[in-house]
Amino acid sequence: MKICVYGAASNKIDKLYIEQVEILGQKIAQRKHTLVFGGGANGCMGAVARGAHKCGGEIIGIAPTFFNVDGVLFENCTKLIGTQTMRERKQLLEENADAFVITPGGIGTMDEFFEIVTLKQLSRHKKALAFYNINGYYDELIKMLEKMVKENFAGEKLYELYEFFDNADELLCYLESYKESDIDVSALRYVNVEEK
Repeated sequence: MKICVYGAASNKIDKLYIEQVEILGQKIAQRKHTLVFGGGANGCMGAVARGAHKCGGEIIGIAPTFFNVDGVLFENCTKLIGTQTMRERKQLLEENADAFVITPGGIGTMDEFFEIVTLKQLSRHKKALAFYNINGYYDELIKMLEKMVKENFAGEKLYELYEFFDNADELLCYLESYKESDIDVSALRYVNVEEK
């Protein structure tokens, strides 16, 4: 399985996140999966790649060519694909993956998550999507997504599009056992009685 991992590119974050994501990378390789990621050498991106590399895993990095400056890109990718734009990068990350993991990250990671979950709700893909919620990092996002449903900005089927985990083994078991299901797009939003 090719697992795309999204995450922070910053080395200023707490080392707890770096350590746990590196272990995730090790486990991905140990389970004989291929890592697909944004090509970066730092933060959670670099950590997952280092972990996979330590255990002899296959690593596909996808990054814009303007990132090709000293210290930015991970040097030990099995394959490094260059793109012209960030949009092209996101598309290739999606196309080259069988499943997605969102580790702690900032604006870029959120951009990647919201795009990939939007594509899933529109049935553009049916791939597994999981958060690695280290140290409760995504607890506030969980509340925000619940608020969307509670206030009818989204239907309860939204919860079927992703899962949250704080354990790497449980997360990977979820990806490995995931069964694609058809999602009724209309059930993902609030439908007013007058619209029926």
